[in-house]
Amino acid sequence: MKKCIYILVLLFTIIACSTASKNTVATNVPSTQNKAVNDTVRISNDSLEYEVIIIDNGFSTWLASRALPRNYYSLAYLENKNYQYVTEWNNRVSQPQRYNPNLYEMRIDYQPNIHYGYEVNYLIYNYMIYFQNTYKQKLAGYVPMQ
Repeated sequence: MKKCIYILVLLFTIIACSTASKNTVATNVPSTQNKAVNDTVRISNDSLEYEVIIIDNGFSTWLASRALPRNYYSLAYLENKNYQYVTEWNNRVSQPQRYNPNLYEMRIDYQPNIHYGYEVNYLIYNYMIYFQNTYKQKLAGYVPMQ
């Protein structure tokens, strides 16, 4: 049975309050399957047995227009930043009285000893930047204004 990172799926189900119509975007990504339906980005790879689904109004548009290109950052940099962001995210999930539980819905099961690959780390990193800039949050250190 395919192992899925369901926590990441739920992390990325933060949906903006507006019910405006959503765009459909499709992008080709080497060695992974990437679909975007109703502003949903799905990355899966059967050989690594993972699946990440990002659902957030505006993320696909932001990713295409404002994110730095793939291979701008090293894999080690992305893994390091993702670990920092996820650690702080999980701290906030455990404190719903202090942090908005509508923003921090569920823990993320991101394990630094698992090699998720460049594409997954790239998308998680960019979602975290998008999230911090869009919702005026600061998870860890400097937040680029991309």
